[in-house]
Amino acid sequence: MKKATFTLILILLSNFLTAQNDNSISQFDEILNQFFNVRDFCISSDGKEAFFTIQSPNSEISQIAVMKKKNKGWLEPELLPFCDSYMYLEPFLASNGDRLFFVSNRPLDNSGTSKKDFDIWYVDRTSKDNKWSEPKNIGKPVNSELDEFYPSVSDNNNLYFTMESPNGFGKDDIYFSKWEDGSYLPPVILNENINSSGYEFNAFISKKEDFILFTKYNEEGGQGSGDLYISKKDAEGNWQKATNLGVPINTKFMEYCPFYDEQNEILYFTSKRQNISARDFKNVADLKKHIMGNGNGLSKIYKTKIKL
Repeated sequence: MKKATFTLILILLSNFLTAQNDNSISQFDEILNQFFNVRDFCISSDGKEAFFTIQSPNSEISQIAVMKKKNKGWLEPELLPFCDSYMYLEPFLASNGDRLFFVSNRPLDNSGTSKKDFDIWYVDRTSKDNKWSEPKNIGKPVNSELDEFYPSVSDNNNLYFTMESPNGFGKDDIYFSKWEDGSYLPPVILNENINSSGYEFNAFISKKEDFILFTKYNEEGGQGSGDLYISKKDAEGNWQKATNLGVPINTKFMEYCPFYDEQNEILYFTSKRQNISARDFKNVADLKKHIMGNGNGLSKIYKTKIKL
């Protein structure tokens, strides 16, 4: 076989495999295509509740919604009862389903007169059928005068989150706060196998705390914009050098807000990927469905089957 022919076969095979992989990534559910920006996704252990953030096109408004599954289909989203005129985003449901963490700039008291910086908050419930409690600020030493974002909690209640601090490695960094004797210890920045002089944010921690997923922004060797990375612990419990999850998960567009369903081995993430193309349209409804239903550069939630 001539070298040129062999090379052509390899290229065609590579393109075929890439296409197959691309087909393995799909939007979470078309019911969310009615919104411009949807992000910050998490799903309950039984797969029957999904929480996410709905934002206005330029993110001036940010609210948390829940969608419940009934007869294998998802019902229309509903806003969580504590949402008001302040910003609410980045929900994370504890694995037992009784505590929902989130981020908000709501004031610490009920005066409603002035908003705070972004803090980590939570609400509790005694069962899935019961109401959520009033929001509670997680308090010091986790929250500070700085902005804290994107809480994620392992099964032993250790907390991982994003913070931009003058004492960090760079811009946004990922921190860890250990749960000990019923309270959180002062946050500790993760080492340079995770953080850098750039942006690291949106960390998801596994149940056993043995791997972490997060976004690096505009990292050398990446696909461009924000890419999803993974780091695993070695035998001594130290974080190894983070590696890029690669294509087709990562694209030249922004990928962020990972959430991993360990039981079903499904990765959920937010992406601003764009793969929309022009065609003839039957009517305005057809045009709207095409624009809103495909990757149009707005934040949408995607999923893919992957073993991490």
